[in-house]
Amino acid sequence: MQSYLIFSNGKRGYPLTIKTFGTYMKHSRIENEKQTVEQMIRLYCRKKEGNGTLCPQCRELLEYAQTRLSRCPFGDGKSTCRICTVHCYKPEMRERMRVVMRWAGPRMLFYHPVAAIRHLWQEYIRKK
Repeated sequence: MQSYLIFSNGKRGYPLTIKTFGTYMKHSRIENEKQTVEQMIRLYCRKKEGNGTLCPQCRELLEYAQTRLSRCPFGDGKSTCRICTVHCYKPEMRERMRVVMRWAGPRMLFYHPVAAIRHLWQEYIRKK
């Protein structure tokens, strides 16, 4: 199995993460979504808000998003939340997540390219 390097911004002491592509294949769809959402929220909090660790508001949003994903009625057959037919987020949290994703989404291609492409691909497949 060939390994792929994914670089999290090596500047300012942020850790360099190495992931094996085969590891991704073993995770469920929900687990992959949780990982992508966490990466987006952490990126937003670190780069946009300038925090070294998650602030209380971002931590609350992350916990809420992971709870919602765990309780998703579609399970592994789910689409991305943006094109889902059932909106299970409270309006306030949905707006907060929309702001985070709108900012972090384009930047994910630089910080977590495999996760970003995987997320876009899943959305493209589910739209068909």
